[in-house]
Amino acid sequence: MFAIGMELNLGQLRHSAHRYLVIGHSSILVPYLGGVLLSFLLYRDYAAPGTSFISFALFIGISMSITAFPVLVRILKDRKLFGSSLGQSATLCAAIGDVTAWCILAFVVAIAGAANIRAASFNLGLVGFYVVVMIAVIRPLLSRLLGGSLYDEFEPGKGVLALVLGVVITSALSTEIIGIHALFGAFLAGIVMPAGGGFRKKLTLRVEHLSSVLLLPLFFAFIGLRTQVGLLNGAQDWLVCLGIIVVATAGKLVGTALISRIMKTPWRESLELGALMNTRGLMELIVLNIGYELGILSLRIFSMLVIMAIATTMMTGPLLDLFRDRSVAARA
Repeated sequence: MFAIGMELNLGQLRHSAHRYLVIGHSSILVPYLGGVLLSFLLYRDYAAPGTSFISFALFIGISMSITAFPVLVRILKDRKLFGSSLGQSATLCAAIGDVTAWCILAFVVAIAGAANIRAASFNLGLVGFYVVVMIAVIRPLLSRLLGGSLYDEFEPGKGVLALVLGVVITSALSTEIIGIHALFGAFLAGIVMPAGGGFRKKLTLRVEHLSSVLLLPLFFAFIGLRTQVGLLNGAQDWLVCLGIIVVATAGKLVGTALISRIMKTPWRESLELGALMNTRGLMELIVLNIGYELGILSLRIFSMLVIMAIATTMMTGPLLDLFRDRSVAARA
């Protein structure tokens, strides 16, 4: 999550065009509403015991809304589309959607973990205060402390890495104490890291060696152990799982494509953008893991949503090829 936070450029988001803000937020809102409506059918049979409907509905909505920003960027780079118009649109929309989705998730976690509305409001107030402190105080402080390392050093030294690791752990611990989740603190620590002199890129290379070789495989193995496909032991469960995949895909693909087309984007690029925003991957698995640990998702719905995350990510490439091939055939 720290590395993902460093991938986001707040300056770029701040100066992004109005159309990207509209499309990015529509790619969150439409599938979110679809998930909330779907939760009316799922709550009785698939919510964890003792979970309130509000917590369950909000969490199903956010699980439908996630786009895996780092996975999307990797797909664009592998297909040599990162520098294209489509790549720019997808990257900006996914970044905007990611920030919005994680803010909504922080709100949902605060509500789910609080005993009452007053406690939830207090937690959200602490979250807002913490975000302001990180951006207004910690970010410029880090720029001053790491000033020499930003431009002079070829790669971060041991002292710099120790300082950065301390910031990440402290930030993660702070958000855990506040009552949202340690992942939010790590994500926010990545956002406030200085960007001058290619510092983030240098730091990301060092961090990804640890995360991709050790931490990510362990996380995926952990999710695999939790996923109990055998619990889906009847036709009804598999139909529900299929319905979740359809609602998730339709919300992202149709919602993004229609709004993009309304914003004067050509149909082919609108459909391709919708296919890219349907990529969920790692980010979805992180969200689902939070929901299960909070006791909102039962093991059956958790397994269904994991299958949905895998299916929607796998269909990104074929959908891109389909829309591109149809466009070529139409022009011919």
